[in-house]
Amino acid sequence: MIYTIKPEHHGIAELTKILEEHSEIQFVSFMGVDIGGNGTDEKIPIKLFIRDMEDMLKYGIQTDGSSVELQGIADLNDARVDILPDLDCNWFIDYNYEYYNDETGLPVGTLKIPSFIIHSNEQVCSRSILKRATEHFKSQILEILKNNSHISKDYGFKYEEIEDVLLTSATELEMWVKTPEQSADFEELHTSQILKEQYWKRTMGTVRTVLEKIMDQLERYDLKPEMAHKEVGGIANKIDSKGRITHVMEQLEIDWRFSESLQTADNEMFVREIIEDQFRHHGLEVLFKAKPIEGVAGNGEHTHLGVAVKLKNGKRINLFSPKDVRKDYLSEIGYGALMGLLKNYEVMNPIVTATNDAFNRLKPGFEAPVCIVTSLGGTKESPSRNRSVLVGVIRDINNSGAIRFELRSPNPYSNTYLVIAASYQAMLDGIKNVVSAKLNCEDLEKEISKKYGEDAVYLEKFREYRSEEDVFEKYTQEERNKLYGIAPATVWENLNGFSSCELKQQVLKAGEVFTDKLINSFKESTMQKWKNELTGRIVHDNIMLLKTFVKLHNEQDHSTDLDVVNWEKIIYLKTKLMKDSMTKKCIFTKIKTAIKDGDYDAASELQKQMNEKMTEIRALYIDYRNNIF
Repeated sequence: MIYTIKPEHHGIAELTKILEEHSEIQFVSFMGVDIGGNGTDEKIPIKLFIRDMEDMLKYGIQTDGSSVELQGIADLNDARVDILPDLDCNWFIDYNYEYYNDETGLPVGTLKIPSFIIHSNEQVCSRSILKRATEHFKSQILEILKNNSHISKDYGFKYEEIEDVLLTSATELEMWVKTPEQSADFEELHTSQILKEQYWKRTMGTVRTVLEKIMDQLERYDLKPEMAHKEVGGIANKIDSKGRITHVMEQLEIDWRFSESLQTADNEMFVREIIEDQFRHHGLEVLFKAKPIEGVAGNGEHTHLGVAVKLKNGKRINLFSPKDVRKDYLSEIGYGALMGLLKNYEVMNPIVTATNDAFNRLKPGFEAPVCIVTSLGGTKESPSRNRSVLVGVIRDINNSGAIRFELRSPNPYSNTYLVIAASYQAMLDGIKNVVSAKLNCEDLEKEISKKYGEDAVYLEKFREYRSEEDVFEKYTQEERNKLYGIAPATVWENLNGFSSCELKQQVLKAGEVFTDKLINSFKESTMQKWKNELTGRIVHDNIMLLKTFVKLHNEQDHSTDLDVVNWEKIIYLKTKLMKDSMTKKCIFTKIKTAIKDGDYDAASELQKQMNEKMTEIRALYIDYRNNIF
């Protein structure tokens, strides 16, 4: 069995030979990634692919846009899209361990080829956006290094010695794993989290077995697994009388080695499928949602970003690393990149946080980054890690090559292609501005450490951008809003960041990486999901939950005045949320009406009210229930 086919083996003659020698590979799938981050799965019989390989690799395959999210692009009257294979990335063989080839006795494999989605001769997919972003970043950095020889001189090389610019990225994938159709008590989960009973504990039973199988699989695919461990959420497994584990509810994290940015995003798409398949094969369900369980830890996907140059002699130099790591936190380019991320985050945020589920995670108190602020890492000699900030600077004074940024806001359902693309666009804006301003590292440290109201060369006057403190403990909500800006609380508020930050939107469009057509398609797709999920799922699920909040006390059960008062509060909230009268409409009805009427500002405000009252009534019902005999 083979697991990957790398770019150097994508020639027609060699590829034909490989596929003919491995008859267990019976299908080919072209994986384009649409604006919504969904991967296509076009299964083609291997015999047909081998026969028509030359045309398929050159021209791709044709389909209509009904199966992809390209709103405003592939319309009903112009729906043709082509899916064109990418010859310059790793291809994976996806094996079906539930279906074995009769002749070989091996699992049936599907060759997955990452591809580009093309409409009207334009590449309009997430992969193409990231490809353009990396190409634009590289060309601009080379231009900067060519015109500012002092930068390369500080690193000890000349511009002519550069072979390539390397954009390296990595993601940390968190997930909840559980027994299907079973749920754990919220109080039990919450208490376990507070006591940190699960974090970094030893895995056992089925979960351990599957984790070890996944790590083995990642190694086979040359993805270089680095770590798998328990996260903070979860409860101890339950075991029946025969010693079998009958209930699993655990939060896990799996990490693997960084890659070039486009390959990083491709790798993540495939790794998620490996994880889902392996756990499902062992009877467990994987939840990648940002907040699958209200009130306990959500799933993040911290995204790491780095920039280096590769010299013709093979040496790699980290462009974020300063000349002396004990004197400066970052280099001139590093400071510029960091400030670009922070200044332009308002137009990145709609891409990073694009779902109702994502906003359920971004709440103070759960280490979720809601403030646009960074930490440089304490002292220069002894770097620290501040988990309350949006962007962390990862420093190691003994390894300058490891210096990078950690964007902490993405979740497993963020579109990694677009997140990384937007990040490099924002970083490039910062780099170009600080280099043109000719600020040294000392000046740049002062700039990013500026106080509210102080003038700045690049950053905004009435904002702060750095804190080495826990921003949730140090400041009140009002203070955070003043210093770091008011964080959007709904998808609609977030999407408004595109229009309210028109100048910053130009940063995304630089080099035609993002275009008006693509941004509008993303906005339309995201808004449709927000509206439909809000009215068709969230309101419905809340109604079903509220119907389970029933009266539990009566006079014969020795009820107290507290039971009566609590129940009256519950009835009041239930009525406010879900019960109409002839003269007054409940919040749920108002939300549906606002969406129907296109009053999205009102719908967004009502959604915030609904979320606040649902949180209140959940806690109240727990208190009420616990006081009943």
